[in-house]
Amino acid sequence: MPRLESFVRFLACLLALSGSTAFAQDMPLTQVLLPGEGWKLVGSGYRFTEGPAVDAKGNVFFTDIPNDRIHRIDTTTGKVTVFAEKTARTNGLMFGKDGLLYGCRNGDKQVVAYAADGSHTVVASDIPCNDLVVGSDMRLFVTDPGNNRVWTIDAKRRKRVVAEGISPNGVILWPGEGTLVVTERNKPHLWTYRVEPDGSLSHRERYYLPLRLLPGRDRPGSDGMAVDTSGRLYVTTSAGVQMFDPTGRMGGVIGKPHRGSLANVVFGGPKRNRMYVTAGDRVYQRKTKVQGVAYFLKSSSP
Repeated sequence: MPRLESFVRFLACLLALSGSTAFAQDMPLTQVLLPGEGWKLVGSGYRFTEGPAVDAKGNVFFTDIPNDRIHRIDTTTGKVTVFAEKTARTNGLMFGKDGLLYGCRNGDKQVVAYAADGSHTVVASDIPCNDLVVGSDMRLFVTDPGNNRVWTIDAKRRKRVVAEGISPNGVILWPGEGTLVVTERNKPHLWTYRVEPDGSLSHRERYYLPLRLLPGRDRPGSDGMAVDTSGRLYVTTSAGVQMFDPTGRMGGVIGKPHRGSLANVVFGGPKRNRMYVTAGDRVYQRKTKVQGVAYFLKSSSP
């Protein structure tokens, strides 16, 4: 896509975030990280953690995929409890405006909605799903890496393919919800798409680049993402949590809490200023200066 299109989308993002004063200057990690604050262990002893999601109170939910469980981290006490079991290898999670927890129940090839008691209803079937994002209008975008597709599911639960030709992994929306970002684990960039009013995707572009690689590696291991209210994007990779500003420029890499790769990231806590990462058999968190975006708290996107 021509760079003019990128510029137009960037201007749209500026307008959507006009309350921020950060766009006239660089956005380094010093605007994100708190001095003296590092990673703190939240829980360990799992097999493989993924899919962190925050609810309206700031509680964080995450999956332990091989053990078929979803866990809940209490925002007040920090206690971790089991929210649901026999979850059919549920992976990506995100809350919707209706208060339900949407999940990629990949073992059943279903996108589902979990209620407060851990029970679930089927939203869409026959989708080998990996990750999802739920917009303020209750439209879902779902990645299907096995078939090189991105799906959308509208508020009436009608599904259709809206992108093909890449192996999509993580997925997130910009704060204004007019742009969708998609990761591919082995590519040194992140894709962006314009979200059209009917949920179609257009103007695919390599927007965030280049991703930082570990020495001797040629693949970044890009996975889950989060965005903050100033438009920064955070993506988990083998090198750490890589942060980009709204123009697609690298702002820095937040070091990992352990030697392995990171799977996903979300902002939780009552003020959504705590960064949580799923990291192999563990989950960590750290306080930050920024606030994560919660689409379910917004008015419906145009």
